[in-house]
Amino acid sequence: NKKAFVELLFWKSPAIVCEMTKGYSSLQEGEGTTLSRLPSWTPEQEQELQELYWKYKEVEDGDIIAAILANLPPPVRTRRQVVKQLVRM
Repeated sequence: NKKAFVELLFWKSPAIVCEMTKGYSSLQEGEGTTLSRLPSWTPEQEQELQELYWKYKEVEDGDIIAAILANLPPPVRTRRQVVKQLVRM
């Protein structure tokens, strides 16, 4: 790869370095970065998240995300996961 020197200018995780040296399709599904280890959202969970968002959207005094997290069924999600999913949706 003639442009590998550019990639060396930026911080890399061990999984990314391994992928750079062995080829970009070398990581299998479920290995490496934390993004691949996060449980994906099922359509039912997305629907529940959307319903909770619309329910708590109008609440002025309080944190919408905290209210959603308190009422979200298992598996337990982090605040960041909920925010990222809401933005994605």
